[in-house]
Amino acid sequence: MLKEAVFKSFDNTDSLETQLADRIARQLQDAVDARGKASLVVSGGSTPLKLFKALSLKAIDWNEVFVTLADERWVDNEHKDSNERLVRENLLQNRAASAKFRGLKNMFASAEEGAAMTSEHLANVPRPFDVVVLGMGNDGHTCSWFPCSEDLMRALDSDAMCEAVIPATAPHERITLTKKAILNSRQIYLHLVGEQKLSVYRQALESDDIKAMPIRVVLGQHKTPVDVYWSA
Repeated sequence: MLKEAVFKSFDNTDSLETQLADRIARQLQDAVDARGKASLVVSGGSTPLKLFKALSLKAIDWNEVFVTLADERWVDNEHKDSNERLVRENLLQNRAASAKFRGLKNMFASAEEGAAMTSEHLANVPRPFDVVVLGMGNDGHTCSWFPCSEDLMRALDSDAMCEAVIPATAPHERITLTKKAILNSRQIYLHLVGEQKLSVYRQALESDDIKAMPIRVVLGQHKTPVDVYWSA
């Protein structure tokens, strides 16, 4: 049985981003060396942008690395809320520009209509995922698994690669990787910044209610190793 999540705290975000980028880069290169290709799943939002930039400078075989997202807002790829836009502008730059990106948004008008196409689009991304980098909201959500959402259990119980969700407490219809897809990985990092995130993380460790605190899906399992990187 795997041990509990490993918690690592850093004096500042620069140190956190530098060390996490170093570790991710090593794991991706090790995967390329061992299997000829590697896969990286990242979260969206503003928290990982400094990490993306640090990672983009790493000298690894990026042309053999597949990059995709844990979830996506169903908006145009140039929309200010698009996770794909943030990844393209901050991660897929510099040395990482040659990585093979697989976005979640497609031509369909809704995430529900496009979920099957997205799953097909991701079929050639190497699995198990080598590295998954997740964030966490102040409500305890991760990916687009929102507390008490009508779509939550479908995203957690589905055998599909991804599912459509309509959050009750956040903007935009979304598509998200499922629990099965996320946990089919070699390493998960939970990337947290700020005192409030630390407080929510501690609450999650004490809760067994995944409907109220979906991050427990990741923290409460022993299939996949989880390292938590935190800085104020």
